[in-house]
This record gives sequence, structure tokens and C-alpha cells, in this order.
Amino acid sequence: KWQTELYEKGWNSLFWDNHDLPRIVSRWGDDGAYRVPSAKMLAIVLHGMQGTPYIYQGEELGMTNVRFDSIEEYRDIETLNMYYERLEAGYDKKDIMASIYAKSRDNARTPMQWSAQRNAGFTTGTPWLGLNPNYREINVEQERKDPDSIYQFYRRLIKLRKICPVFTDGKFDLLLPEDEQIFAYTRTDQETEMLVCANFTGEPAICPLLAQWKDAGVLIHNYEGDAGEELRPYEAVILLRERREIEK
Repeated sequence: KWQTELYEKGWNSLFWDNHDLPRIVSRWGDDGAYRVPSAKMLAIVLHGMQGTPYIYQGEELGMTNVRFDSIEEYRDIETLNMYYERLEAGYDKKDIMASIYAKSRDNARTPMQWSAQRNAGFTTGTPWLGLNPNYREINVEQERKDPDSIYQFYRRLIKLRKICPVFTDGKFDLLLPEDEQIFAYTRTDQETEMLVCANFTGEPAICPLLAQWKDAGVLIHNYEGDAGEELRPYEAVILLRERREIEK
């Protein structure tokens, strides 16, 4: 709705995460086995749209929701109030904690993970909120060294947005609106047409669009090898072709 109704009238702010939302890779991706491809998929979907992408601290690393052992480790007043209200109402403690692991605002507020050093390199003191223990594996220092990391993938997407005008000016059209696995859309300007196609699930998904676009070039892809008609779990790709090729 924002993409279509603001076209040529306004300019979007594009975001998945902020300080009041859980981490996107934990919410709509897979922060386990498919953390890296799903984080890259989500980046593709957002950066292919018209507007200014806002990258919330740690999103470009694939930082995940935290799972503190006890409610005493949380600081968010909304989370604390909800916990005690539901406890009083008779909810099971495990169920309450499960909802906190999924939706608490503190998920986005754990310290930025700079390195594998003490306190993730965030501070030499005591942080207001505890760290996500996975900072030893997920941190800036590690991802800057890895050419295939989520961080490097974000850099590639940002570069593409600067050199391909269709990202700025192209008209948005949603495709396959009833598909429960695939989120797909085109961006079209006077010269080119771009397809963004993403599998939002951990299961393979048949995508008929890719056969129709086999003449297009690949701008960016979160898996190695070509994208076939069956998208792998959390697979996403951006394809580009000249408009005159599709008008013949």
C-alpha cells in the first residue's frame, strides 16, 4: 500500500527493525539453521523497494532475539508489566517467556555486537541490558572479514541502489498476491524492469516467474548458483532486464 499510494507523491521510509520491534531475522526469517540466507532474503526484499532503507543497529549482522533465562534480566517496562499481569491472570510462566522471546522490545535493545571480546566490545563497563550470548559468533569484526557475510551483502545492496536508477524511480507492482510462500514484485522505469522474488519460508517453493525471466541478468542472489524455478528455503534474487526486450 505504501509503495503504490506514495508513488510520485511522496517518499517511503523503509524499515524492518527499530528499538520497539523484535529482530526481523527472528520474527520473519529463521534465526537458526537459515539465519544467514533468511537475513539476506529480508535485506533483498526491503532494499528493492522505493524509499530510504533504515538499517537498525545489528540488522546488517543478522543479530537475533535474545532469550534471557529470567524476567529479572529484562528492562523494558512493557515487557515487565505484561509478564506480571499474565502471571497474575494464571498464564503458564513458560508460555509468557515464549511470548517475550518472540516479541519483547528488549530484543532490539541488547548491546551492539562489535567483537568477540568482553561485552562484545560495546563497553568496558557494565551495560544497562545484558548481551546476547551469540555475540561471540555474530559480530562486526567477524563479518567484516567474511566476504560472504550478511554485512558484506548489505554493502552490495547499498551499492546497487546507488548505480541502478530503477531502485529510485521504478514503479512498484506486486506479483503473486495470494502465494503463501513467495513475496514478489517488479520495479519498472522507462529503461529497465526489475524482478524481486523471495521465498519467505523454510520449505522449497515453486516460482513460475523465474522461467519467464530467464533472459534477465542477476543483480544479486543470496545463494550460490542459478535461481531455478524452485526457490530453496529463504532464497531470494533480484533480476534486471531492458524494457525493450519485454515489449517485443
